[in-house]
Amino acid sequence: MRAGILQMTSGIDPAANAATITDAIRAAADDGAAMLFTPEMSGLLDRDRQRAAASIVAEDDDRVLVAVRDAAARAGIWVHLGSLALRRDDGWLANRGFVIDGAGAIRARYDKIHLFDVDLPTGESWRESAAYAPGEGGVVVDTPLGRLALTICYDLRFPALFQALSDAGATIISVPAAFTRPTGAAHWHVLLRARAIESAAFVIAAAQTGEHEDGRATYGHSLAIDPWGEVLCDMDDAPGLGFVEIAPNRAADVRARIPVIAHRRPVPPVTVAE
Repeated sequence: MRAGILQMTSGIDPAANAATITDAIRAAADDGAAMLFTPEMSGLLDRDRQRAAASIVAEDDDRVLVAVRDAAARAGIWVHLGSLALRRDDGWLANRGFVIDGAGAIRARYDKIHLFDVDLPTGESWRESAAYAPGEGGVVVDTPLGRLALTICYDLRFPALFQALSDAGATIISVPAAFTRPTGAAHWHVLLRARAIESAAFVIAAAQTGEHEDGRATYGHSLAIDPWGEVLCDMDDAPGLGFVEIAPNRAADVRARIPVIAHRRPVPPVTVAE
């Protein structure tokens, strides 16, 4: 099965971002893809929270989600909309991803569990938890490519989540992201390959890239990795659309060779030796 991967340089205008995504949906479908993957914060990337507030709305009112659902239905293609910034009923924001089927219906939602609160050596400081509420559980959903597990960006650093998702039958794990350049250069490839190998699953990571309107710079290098850890696609740092073939039996073949999932045992108590 063929999958499309959209590498974006999302900006502060949701309408412009929606146009980029819907153009990619049509192009991916024309190229024979069964499903398209987009990055974290596909609809709006704006670190100025006061300016962004006017564009962050409830799910039912989000123009990007409406446009993507309509485009998916018109093209007859599934879409993993990596994530959108949405306003919850309690006033907090959610970093929420969606799986949309070829009829435009929402098949799954996932709110990012691990929030990015860090101070980097470059002087960059991020406090996602100041505005966003964390998700409360993992999500898997059956798609034309196989059973897909949903994660978002910083979730990548927490292998226990990936273990739970592969235990739930996931053969593909999506990691939409907006990785910073310093952390991307240091950790992006090695972490994604490790999660694929540990889970014996495909990993598809659609990423933000380049210089954004809000002043940030993201790493790019959208990746597709097979269950053996082989990099099938690396999109470098230019925005655009890439494609990868997902072999339907590859995860089962790898799990038969090295049955890491079958061999998992509950983590025993840890003793601190004196």
